[in-house]
Amino acid sequence: MHVVTRGLVLREVNYKETDKILTVLAEGQGKRTVKARGCRRKNSPLAAPAQLLVWSDMTLFDYQDLWSLNEASTLEEFRGVRSDLEKLALGSYFAETAEAVAEEGVETPGLLSLVLNSLYALDKLGKPPALVKGAFEMKLACLVGYEPLLDACAVCGLPQPEAPRLNLSAGVLHCQRCRGEVGEEGISMPLDGPSLAALRHVVYGPPKRLFSFQLEAGSLERFAGACESFLLTQLERGFRTLDFYKSLQISP
Repeated sequence: MHVVTRGLVLREVNYKETDKILTVLAEGQGKRTVKARGCRRKNSPLAAPAQLLVWSDMTLFDYQDLWSLNEASTLEEFRGVRSDLEKLALGSYFAETAEAVAEEGVETPGLLSLVLNSLYALDKLGKPPALVKGAFEMKLACLVGYEPLLDACAVCGLPQPEAPRLNLSAGVLHCQRCRGEVGEEGISMPLDGPSLAALRHVVYGPPKRLFSFQLEAGSLERFAGACESFLLTQLERGFRTLDFYKSLQISP
């Protein structure tokens, strides 16, 4: 059976002398493990489409649940991401987290658009990487069922909590003075007014305007810290690409 679709390569692994095994996030297909035969040969038409973070038109062939890439035509290579080591590391983190939450052959609504839009934001929009990263992490958490409750303090009900904090395990907003009454042990991340507004924008706002906000340095740090910590807490795991990205931040 042949399937014509569009897909983004989330992972590539060399296989034998000239092939690769790809993890592809495809429209209408979800995550697919695909063999790209001969893509490492010189002048192979599959060479570019079989690379990490490349978005392509694809023709996939399914034989007894084994998928192969028969034809492909590159649509977007995100050159601005691929030519910058820190952006490439961050894009790779987006890919690794998307692969982790996606199921083989099951489409997660909104996931492909989120990864593509996040790569586009890194590549074209000129937004701070920390802003793009935080928005991606929080929206990803929402898409896979971990949407936090941010409309008011979970204890006293104040819409604008005093010294607001996000409880990572419970996924609720609360005031500093209500911290002991949340009813769930665990770490709470400090926020301020602008970072809380940004979180609400990401969680409740339209996906097409996901990155349409700005934050000053201090608020951006709180926003980014809360988003990363919340996603990792909910998924109960870390990511090697995130560790690598962070190592670049502290390199002299």
